[in-house]
Amino acid sequence: MDLTGEERIAAPRDAVWAALNDPDTLKACIPGCQEIVRRSPTELDLTVKFKIGVVSATFSGEVTLSNLNPPESYTITGEGKGSIAGLAKGSADVRLIEDDAGTILAYDIHTQVGGKLAQFGSRLIGSSARKLAMRFFADLEARLNGRTA
Repeated sequence: MDLTGEERIAAPRDAVWAALNDPDTLKACIPGCQEIVRRSPTELDLTVKFKIGVVSATFSGEVTLSNLNPPESYTITGEGKGSIAGLAKGSADVRLIEDDAGTILAYDIHTQVGGKLAQFGSRLIGSSARKLAMRFFADLEARLNGRTA
């Protein structure tokens, strides 16, 4: 499944970059995130719980940051396993573009799912992924602007 888009965030690019690289901010903004542990400046371990269709699962995984070009862009690569729910892996190219009204966060996400999740089909998974992304961006902007997410 591929997901491409842009979100306008009412905050300076440096602040958005810092937030996207702060485990506490990410934990607060990623829907269902239970834990984030930084293993190195470019490696994170995550635990995320979410529901797609009738399947609710907790995924544990690793995330690696590469192609770092602060504060403009990077690539996020990750893989997670969710017991009987299956597995998910993918990557996202993230670009931050300065704008008069703040920052435009552009993303290109490529994912693969296996196990029970794959049985739901790309339409349901895509719809759920878009909802989770919208919630993440809303929570990120709220946090950057001192509002409760």
